[in-house]
Amino acid sequence: MNEKYNVYLVSDSTGETLDRIFLSLKSQFENFEYEKKEFAFIRTEQQIDKIIKQCNEVQNSLILYTIVETKLAKYIANQSQKFDVPCFGILGNLILSFSKLLNQKAIHKPSAQHVLDDDYYKRIEAIQFTMSHDDGKKIDDINSADVILLGVSRTSKTPTSIYLANRGYKTINIPLVLDQQIPEGLTKNKSVCIIGLVADPERLADIRRNRVAIMKDPKLKDYTNLDFIRKEVDDSKTLFKKNNWPTIDVTRRSVEETAASILKIIEIKKHK
Repeated sequence: MNEKYNVYLVSDSTGETLDRIFLSLKSQFENFEYEKKEFAFIRTEQQIDKIIKQCNEVQNSLILYTIVETKLAKYIANQSQKFDVPCFGILGNLILSFSKLLNQKAIHKPSAQHVLDDDYYKRIEAIQFTMSHDDGKKIDDINSADVILLGVSRTSKTPTSIYLANRGYKTINIPLVLDQQIPEGLTKNKSVCIIGLVADPERLADIRRNRVAIMKDPKLKDYTNLDFIRKEVDDSKTLFKKNNWPTIDVTRRSVEETAASILKIIEIKKHK
């Protein structure tokens, strides 16, 4: 039986960066059992002392931290070593290496990435735009979008749109419904990047059955019928091919992976 670890994620900011790094790290180890504890906005030695104390009260503790203030980063490293707690700084060596490469001193300011600059307000605007254009709610201003996603139900259109919006991309997603016409403006549009999302019909059927079980709506018989779904997917592929729209199969992809492929397509279109 594998040992279970108590993982302490310690950040001097929101902890978002550290959490993402840890998710990537743990995905590389199939038999890694752990319990995660997160500590955000840690900016004093007293706060660190409390965390070290908690580590000592349980077995198999380890600390991952993103602390940019040099003195505090040294303190957590020294205290962890003193009490024999494995401790790993995520940004320290990277900041030092960049400092040498760029020949300039790092500011070592917590939350520096969260300043209210133009990029921040661009993301907020993109999120508001995307939410108001979710699921085909609004399609009269498609030229204002950075990207338009098309796909049958349960092809991850909404979560992918929200992810892209958080990256600053105004996204419209439009559901494809069997035997219903798509908005006329789409086929005439040449400026906005339009991308089709598809998925394996059997996988879609499983997802839809779970959704129907939650909704408890007996009227959704065709919605989970495999032959019906196959026809939906085939028709969507035909539509995408006819209009020369790039297509992404989301069957075994995470939202992040799908979004990465979309961003690559957007970049290619920009340079055409």
